[in-house]
Amino acid sequence: MKFLGNVLATIVGLFVFCMLFFFGIIIIGAIASGNEDVVKVEEKTVIELDLSKVTLDYAGKTSYKDFNYFEADHDGVTDIINAIEVAKKDDKIKGISMVNLESQLGLAQMKSVRDKLDEFKKTGKFIYSYGNYYTQGSYYLNSVADQIYLNPVGTVDFKGLSAEILYLKDLQEKSGVKFEVIRHGKYKSAVEPFLAQEMSPENREQMTVLLNSVWSAFVKDIAISRKLSEAQLNAIATTLGARTPELALANKMIDKIAYEDEYHQAIRNQLKVGKKEKYNTISITEYAKTAALTVEDYTKDDIIAVIYAQGEILSGEGDVNVIGEGSIKRSLEEARNNDDVKAIVLRVDSPGGNALTSELIWREIEITKKTKPVVVSMGNYAASGGYYIAANADRIFAENNTITGSIGVFGMLPNMSQLGKNIGINAEQVKTHENASGYSIFEPMDEKYKAYALESIEKTYTTFLQRVAAGRKMTMAQVDAIAQGRVWTGSAAKKLGLVDEIGGLEDAIKYAATLGKTKLYRTENFPEYEKDFEDLLANFTGIAALQTKEQLLKEQLGEEGFQMLEQIKRIKSRKGIQTLMPYELNIR
Repeated sequence: MKFLGNVLATIVGLFVFCMLFFFGIIIIGAIASGNEDVVKVEEKTVIELDLSKVTLDYAGKTSYKDFNYFEADHDGVTDIINAIEVAKKDDKIKGISMVNLESQLGLAQMKSVRDKLDEFKKTGKFIYSYGNYYTQGSYYLNSVADQIYLNPVGTVDFKGLSAEILYLKDLQEKSGVKFEVIRHGKYKSAVEPFLAQEMSPENREQMTVLLNSVWSAFVKDIAISRKLSEAQLNAIATTLGARTPELALANKMIDKIAYEDEYHQAIRNQLKVGKKEKYNTISITEYAKTAALTVEDYTKDDIIAVIYAQGEILSGEGDVNVIGEGSIKRSLEEARNNDDVKAIVLRVDSPGGNALTSELIWREIEITKKTKPVVVSMGNYAASGGYYIAANADRIFAENNTITGSIGVFGMLPNMSQLGKNIGINAEQVKTHENASGYSIFEPMDEKYKAYALESIEKTYTTFLQRVAAGRKMTMAQVDAIAQGRVWTGSAAKKLGLVDEIGGLEDAIKYAATLGKTKLYRTENFPEYEKDFEDLLANFTGIAALQTKEQLLKEQLGEEGFQMLEQIKRIKSRKGIQTLMPYELNIR
C-alpha cells in the first residue's frame, strides 16, 4: 500500500508540475506578447477610427492576488482621446479615416471624442468620413469630418429623438404577478410602469424637457461643423430631409455621393499617393497602445489621480462594468495616502444602484476631501446613486448632455399571491415573532411590513437630501424642490446648482491641478481591480476550454443582445433600497 501511495503521489506531483509549467509558459507568452503590441508607425499614415468595441471610459487595470501578474487594457474612451491627442503632434500621422463608423458610446462619450477630433482637425490634418448609411449617433460623430461621403444607395437617419416606455399594470393583473412598489419622489418613473397603464403628466413633462435639452446640445455641435443653422437642421429632421443621398447632399448634410473605392482614392489624392498604391493605415486601438507609452511624462512627480466609477452601483469589489465599494474605497485610500498625488478626479458614469454602497463611497470621499481636493467629472450618466457619490465633491463638471439628478429612492418587490391562488398554491407560515417571516412573495404585502419599508425609504431619501444639501451648500427644502426623482441634463443641472461647470474630463483634470497647486503633473488611472487565478485562466481565449462565458455569449447574441442579458442579470442582483435612474437613454 505504501508503494502504491508513493506512485500515486509521484503521478499527482508530475501532473501538477506539468500544469504549472504549461500555464507558466502561457503567462510568459502573454507578457512577452504584451511587449510586442507597440506597432511601428510608417510615414504618411492614416488612423482608421473604429469604435465598435470601445464602450467604457476606462478599459481597466487588473492585478491577480494569487501571484505577481498585472495587465492593463488600452481600448477605453480615455485611451482613444489620448491617442488622438498624441496624433495631433505626430508628423507621421496625416489624417483620420472614419468608414462606416458605428459605436455603442453614450452621449457624453461621443461628445468628448468629437471634441478631440475637432481639435485634431484644427491642426491642419484631415478627417474624412464614409458611410453606407448614418444613424443619428454615428452622424453626430462623423459630422465633424472635413468631407462626408455617402453611398449612392445610402441614407442619413436624422429625425429627432423619441422615447418609448412599456406600461405593465394590466399585464400584472392578468398574469397574477405584480410588483409591490414603495417610493419617494413623484418623478421616480423607474417604477411608474408597474403602477399605471399610461404615462403620468409629471413623467411626460420631464421626458419632453430632457429630450429637447439633449437634442439642442446635439444639434448645436452639428450646426457648427456643417455651417448650418439649428433652424435648418430642425427643418431637416422634421421633413426627413436627409433620407436619400440626393436630399442629404442638397441640404448640406454630406459633401459627396460616392462608392467606397472612390472615397479611398480621395484619401490617396490627399496623401499624394499613387492610384494603385496602398496607403499606410493603423487602427486607433493599435495606435492607442503606442500613445500610452508617450502620453505621460514620468519625469513629473506630481500626480492627478483619476478614479473611474463606471456602471451600476452594486456591493463588492466591482470591475470595469460595475461600481463596487471595494475597488473605489481602495483607490481613494491609495490616492490620499500618496504624497505625490496632489488632487483627485472622480469620473462618474453611473445610473445609480445600491443605496448602501452609494453611502459607503460617499463616506470615503468625505474622508478623502479632508486630505486632498476631489473634483467630479460626469460622463453619460451621474444620476441617482451616481449623483449621490458626486454631490460632495469640491467641484462638479458635466457635459451639456450628461444625464444627472434623479434624486429619489424606491423599493420594488415581486408578489405572486394572485398567481398562487390561480394555480392552486397556498403558502402557510409558522413563526416565533410577529415580524419574523418578513416578506413572502406568495402573500399580499402586510400593511405593517409596508409601513416599515416606507420608513426605510423615507430615511434613505432624507439622508440623500442631506448629502446633496451639504455638498451643494443648499437647504434641504431647495434640494427637495428639484429632487423628487426628476432627471436633468447637465446644462439644466448647472442652472439649478447641481453642477458647477460645463466641461469634460480634461477640464476637470485641469481644475483639479489648480486646486492641488501644481502646473507640472501627470495623470494616473484607478482602480486596479483584484482578481483570482481562475479569472486569469479564463482570459486565455486561445484555449477553447478556457473561453469565458462572456465571450461565448457575445459570439452567440451579438454586442447588443449581450448588453441586454447583462442588464437582466443586474436587475436580478439588486438587493436592498435602490437609488437608481429611471431609464437608460441611448441614441442610435
